[in-house]
Amino acid sequence: MRIVFMGTPDFAVPSLEALLTKHEVVLVITQPDKPKGRGKKMVFSPVKECALAHGIPVLQPEKVKDPAFIAELRTYAPDLIAVAAFGQILTEPILEMPKYGCINVHGSLLPKYRGAAPMQWAIIDGETVTGITTMYMAKGLDSGDMLLKAEVEIAPSDTFQEVHDKMAEEGAKLLLKTLDGLEQGTISRIEQNHDEATYAPMITKETGHIDWSKNGADIINLMRGLDPAPAAYTEYEGEVLKLFWAETMEGAENTPCGTVISVGKKGFAVQCGDGALFIKELQARGGKRMAADAYLRGHEIKEGILLQ
Repeated sequence: MRIVFMGTPDFAVPSLEALLTKHEVVLVITQPDKPKGRGKKMVFSPVKECALAHGIPVLQPEKVKDPAFIAELRTYAPDLIAVAAFGQILTEPILEMPKYGCINVHGSLLPKYRGAAPMQWAIIDGETVTGITTMYMAKGLDSGDMLLKAEVEIAPSDTFQEVHDKMAEEGAKLLLKTLDGLEQGTISRIEQNHDEATYAPMITKETGHIDWSKNGADIINLMRGLDPAPAAYTEYEGEVLKLFWAETMEGAENTPCGTVISVGKKGFAVQCGDGALFIKELQARGGKRMAADAYLRGHEIKEGILLQ
């Protein structure tokens, strides 16, 4: 099958590599290069790096609705366009172009968690199972007909990075299975129940601002869902502290949520909605991520301070 692949971040790379084992990938489309770091050096997307390593032509349109880009895409005559975390919405001329359609690898068990950040929100919401759905792309947000699904366990200690890596590998396997089924005519499209749809909006820095009035388990889930970036955070005397791991413990009576109720050699405890959290891993502004005991050997956390 002649495939055009659209994708940008690390999540999409295993899907591209899987396609290369069984199909002819004639073109890769990814987001434009972006400046990164203090030097603002232009950096290739992980998908572009993978494509160039395999000698595959790459296009990087600012807007996929540009008529000139669509005309160029048409010259590749794809049988199917495979999409994984590309980052732009496809227009009708592209959706209608390939014989087998445009197939998306989506990081949730649709119709739950439509949107930009399904894996993060599944963890933040305390889900124990998530998964991959392959689907036909349509004009609506992740609303197209489904093809295949595969479940992925979220372990109690899994961070976003760990779930992301499991999901990327599962997505690659499911994409190949989906293409086999389409070629052989052995799978059918299934309409989503739109009444059961939930939304997973884009993650912003503010998403990580900890509300200490919430239950400890919910705050830990926030830490896990935003690890490694952008990270859950709080403010201590005007300075941002990113928090990555904590354990629940008993709190103090009649103490405002967010109060540092104890400080020891191995960490410190903060009052929350249903007890307290003992902070075990953190990162100060300009510093490295480290265990709380290492941080406390060089910094002071004052008991009784209210974290914001």
